[in-house]
Amino acid sequence: MKKPRFLADYGPILVLLLLCGFMSVVTYSEQSSNGTTAAEQVLASLAKQCGKSPRVLIAVGVQPGDADFAAKLERDLVASGATVLAVAQGEPRDAREALQKIAASGSTLDAICCTAVTQTWLVITDIKADFPSLGEPSVFTPQSFFWPNFLKSENLLNIANQVAVIAVIAIGMTIVIITGGIDLSVGSLVALSAVLVAAFIRDFAGGVQASFGGMLLACIAAIVLCGSIGAVSGTMITWFAIPPFIVTLAMMLIGSGLAYLLAMGQSIYQIPDSFVWLGRGADLIGFPNAVVLMLVLYALAHVLMARTTLGRYLYAVGGNTEAARLSGVPVKRVLLFAYIASALFAGLGGVIMASQLKSGSATYGTMYELYVIAAVVVGGTSLSGGEGKMLGTLTGVFTIAVIQNGMNLTNVESYTQKVVLGLVILGAVLFDKVRQRVTTFTSSG
Repeated sequence: MKKPRFLADYGPILVLLLLCGFMSVVTYSEQSSNGTTAAEQVLASLAKQCGKSPRVLIAVGVQPGDADFAAKLERDLVASGATVLAVAQGEPRDAREALQKIAASGSTLDAICCTAVTQTWLVITDIKADFPSLGEPSVFTPQSFFWPNFLKSENLLNIANQVAVIAVIAIGMTIVIITGGIDLSVGSLVALSAVLVAAFIRDFAGGVQASFGGMLLACIAAIVLCGSIGAVSGTMITWFAIPPFIVTLAMMLIGSGLAYLLAMGQSIYQIPDSFVWLGRGADLIGFPNAVVLMLVLYALAHVLMARTTLGRYLYAVGGNTEAARLSGVPVKRVLLFAYIASALFAGLGGVIMASQLKSGSATYGTMYELYVIAAVVVGGTSLSGGEGKMLGTLTGVFTIAVIQNGMNLTNVESYTQKVVLGLVILGAVLFDKVRQRVTTFTSSG
C-alpha cells in the first residue's frame, strides 16, 4: 500500500529530476564567459603578454553580452594606457573594414580582443595573410569551460517564463479534472481574454496613453467575462446533465469565434509599453513577474485543495458523485465553482499572454487545452477524478517544458517533438491506470 502512495505523491517529481539530469548530460558542452566577466579574463591575459600599452582591436558580434564586453574592454584599456585602434561590432565585414583602416593608417597591431564567436571569423584567423603590414597580433578570447546548456541560468529562467501561462491555466484544469470533468475551452478563452483586454485598453482606457488604473480595470473585466463563460458551461453541465466534453467543446468554438469577431481578424496592439510589466517585467531580484504570480497562485491553490472544506468537496465529487451527494455535499455548486475557476484562470492566462506579446489576437492559445491537460495528467492527476495535487500539476508543467526545451537544445525537429509529447501523454495515462490497478489489488489483498 505504501509503494503506490509514494509513487502517486513523489513519482512526478522523481521523473522531473531524472529528466533534468538527462537533459544536462546531453547538452553538456564547451562554454565561454561573456559580458564583463569575459572582459576581465581577456584584460588579465592581455596584461601578461603585451604589457601596459599595446595597440588593440576589439572585435565583437551581436550576441547577448557582447556590447558590455566591448565597452568594459575599451574603458579599462584606455584607462591603463593602451591604444584602442578600433572597436568592430557586428559582422565579419565590420571587422575587415576596421582592419583596412588600421592598415591604411600605417599602424601596427599588437592584439585583437575577441569573443568565442568572433575568434572563428575568417578575417581574424587569416589576418596574417590578408594584412601582413599589421604585424603578427595575438588573439585574446575569454576562457572556456564545460557546462550543460540546459543548466544555464538564462535557459532555466526562460523555461519558467515560457510556462507561466500554461501553468496558470493548469490550476483551473486540475480542479475540473479532480471533479471528474474536462474543460476543452481554455485555449479559446485565452485568446478571447487577450483580445478583450487589448480592446478594452484601446477603446475605453486611452490606448497607448492608458493609465495603470485603466489597464487594471480592463484586465479584471476580461477575466470576469471569461469567468461568465465558465459559469454557462458549469450550468449546462450541472443543471442539464450535458457531458462536460460536449459542453466545453461547444464553448471552445464559441470562444474562438467571439475572439475573431471582436478582433475582426486582426491583432490589437494599441497598448502602452508599461502593460508588459506583468508578462515581461522582473521583480527586485530579477525573477520574472509572471513566474512570481504563478508560484503565488499555486501556493493559494494548494491551500484551497488541501486545507479547506471546498477542497475536500472537490475531491469527494470526483471520487464518487452519488456518495458525495448523499453525504450532504452541494454537488452542483461544487461543479459550478470548478468550471468558473477554470475559465477565470484561462482568462488570467490570456491577460498574461497579452502582456508578454503586448497585443491581443484571436490566434493565441491554439492547442493550449491539449498541453494543459497533458501537464495535469503527467503531474499525476487521475482522469477518473478524485485524485491529484497542485504540486503534481506544477511538476507536470515543468516536465513537458523541460522535454520541449531539451529537444530544442538538441535540434530535434518540431514534428518529432509532437510524437514525443504524444508518447509522454500516453505513458502518463498508462502509468495512472497501472497504479490504480495496483492500488486496488493491494487494498483488496
